[in-house]
Amino acid sequence: MLPVNQFVNFIEQNSLFKPPTPILAAVSGGIDSVLMVHLLNAAGYDFGIAHCNFQLRGDEALRDQAFCRNLATILGVPFHTVNFDTEQYAAENKISIQMAARDLRYQWFDTICQQSGYEVVALAHHQNDTIETILLNLTRGTGIAGLHGILPKNGKLVRPLLFLSRAEIQTHVTAKGLTFVEDSSNASAKYARNKIRLEVVPKLKELNPSLEKTFENNLLHFRDLELLLELKLDELRHTLVQVRGDIIYLPITGVKRLNPQRLLLFKLLNEYGFNETIIDDLIASLDKHSGRVFESGTHTLLLDRDDIIIKPNTTIVPAEIIINKTDHETNFGVYRLNLLHDDSPLIIKDNPMAVSIDTDKLIYPLKVRTWHEGDHFFPLGMKGKKKLSDFFINQKVPLHQKEEIPIVVNGNGEIMWIGGYRPDERYKVSDNTKKVTIFELFKLT
Repeated sequence: MLPVNQFVNFIEQNSLFKPPTPILAAVSGGIDSVLMVHLLNAAGYDFGIAHCNFQLRGDEALRDQAFCRNLATILGVPFHTVNFDTEQYAAENKISIQMAARDLRYQWFDTICQQSGYEVVALAHHQNDTIETILLNLTRGTGIAGLHGILPKNGKLVRPLLFLSRAEIQTHVTAKGLTFVEDSSNASAKYARNKIRLEVVPKLKELNPSLEKTFENNLLHFRDLELLLELKLDELRHTLVQVRGDIIYLPITGVKRLNPQRLLLFKLLNEYGFNETIIDDLIASLDKHSGRVFESGTHTLLLDRDDIIIKPNTTIVPAEIIINKTDHETNFGVYRLNLLHDDSPLIIKDNPMAVSIDTDKLIYPLKVRTWHEGDHFFPLGMKGKKKLSDFFINQKVPLHQKEEIPIVVNGNGEIMWIGGYRPDERYKVSDNTKKVTIFELFKLT
């Protein structure tokens, strides 16, 4: 028998979702996600299946895709699938294959939810995945949040199999005679998570055969500690932190009384972009360096005589600047833009702050402006167009920086260059280029 009652109880106890909530089930075809959809089906939930083909394993990936399509047909539920060029995305965004697959997967899940009305995405993580995540976090360095493991619910992402271990899943699938597919890459120890699963966890289980149960109990303690910390921080935000307009004040006398000081001060200031190194320097300066200034990407912190004062970094950026044919430079926010006309078809490489544009394609007057919602361009090296909003997400551009980036626009309204990031494919220097105009950015401060 499938553990349907345990499954439903876990969902209800953790408030994952309630019928008739439509659920998008992420299914790879592996043993975990196959059990999850059979449990969703047996419990009578309304769900559809989503499968990603990352095109990394050739015929095996096509086999998995066909298996998931057939599974949806057997269960009589909607099926959604997509093929990704994961390697190209990883190369374009200079990230690992694993990170690229993660980004592509979750972006697509959001799209499917919006298009088809799903309210939650069900993922088939189990107890052993949580153990591996905690061990990875500990290896790389983590705070308390890294010790709580994989949460049953995070926004619209839900994980209804966290009450089961990998061994228990195997037992239920075997007993029920359910079919699934094996991902051959899971047997490779070249990935960090696989190495922990294949080499580290078995050694730990030799020391403690009840490792999953022990970690489950530990997780309860870690999550309670995290909740306790958040309650303390909420109290400090009301009693210590003073907000006047967009400026934040922390009385130094109160900061000195914090205990544990480093942890609480870091948690209070981290939301303004200040890291642990800055916190250490700040604490060391409390008694002797009045007037010292610390900066994060979003805020400036001043250590005043009586208070720590935090204010947002604000730069006045004009809506747009017009560039005529006779102009050689202009200022835009914190940048100066220089224009140089050159008779040689020079191609600038490896310098994101400069670009060569085919002069014959320029239509004056040009514009330099901030980005607009709905803006798109054709990134250099790509055939298709891309929304700037998606490009900024892929480049992990912080929200406050988007408004400062100079967008160089041709007289026909086409974007030619995302200043400091990427030129447009349509304006690149080619074999037919006779003359170039070089645009170069300089940070003023």
